[in-house]
Amino acid sequence: MVMKFPRAIFCTLGFLLVLGCSDKAKDLFETAVFEENQNNIPHARELYEELIRTHPSSKLAELAKARLADLKER
Repeated sequence: MVMKFPRAIFCTLGFLLVLGCSDKAKDLFETAVFEENQNNIPHARELYEELIRTHPSSKLAELAKARLADLKER
């Protein structure tokens, strides 16, 4: 079962995890969140998918997977 978090809480958790991640993974995640908040959902999805593909072992990849699942429900 996937827990649903309000977007603000989820993004805050993501930014806290960013501290230990590579700069590229961090940049991808931050840009995806920005695009999501700007309602540019297709671009946000692309960025989350790129993050997962290029940084599969990062903590942000797990967060990106959860964001993608949430975006599919919209």
